[in-house]
Amino acid sequence: MRERSPDSPAAQREERGPDDGDRDGDELSLLPSLSSLPIVGLSKRRLAFLAAGLVTAWIVVAFARQVGEATAATARLEGLEASNTRLAGQVSALQREYELIQRQAWIDQQARSYGLGGRRDVPFALAAGAPSLAPDAPGSAAVRLGAEPDTTTPLESWLTLLFGPSP
Repeated sequence: MRERSPDSPAAQREERGPDDGDRDGDELSLLPSLSSLPIVGLSKRRLAFLAAGLVTAWIVVAFARQVGEATAATARLEGLEASNTRLAGQVSALQREYELIQRQAWIDQQARSYGLGGRRDVPFALAAGAPSLAPDAPGSAAVRLGAEPDTTTPLESWLTLLFGPSP
């Protein structure tokens, strides 16, 4: 027969006796003993691996943040370059316009719009309710001085263009 150790639950039950009120004693004897399981602890080696993993993760996160900031700076630089190119184009256009408005012809044209022309200029103005010119008015595009009015229809013009003049 096996001897029971004094620390076992069965030995403790025998010492207490049946009158101690331990009715769950039978149920405890059916449960496996946890004393045979190894204690899960952190050894120095595991702590070193954990520390190395944390340092590696920190380095990766710091490097990723630096890469992100560099990418953002590159995008901002490209935007500034595009903006500078656009502004340089606007500056050159404004310089050309400035050179244009410094010419005497431009100044004369603007002066005529205010009625300040030369001695040979004849100022005129149209009344606010003036009707539009008639199509056959002198100087209009429809009738030029010395030109004969065109009496051909559009169909006759196309036929002449395609097949030549009619005999």
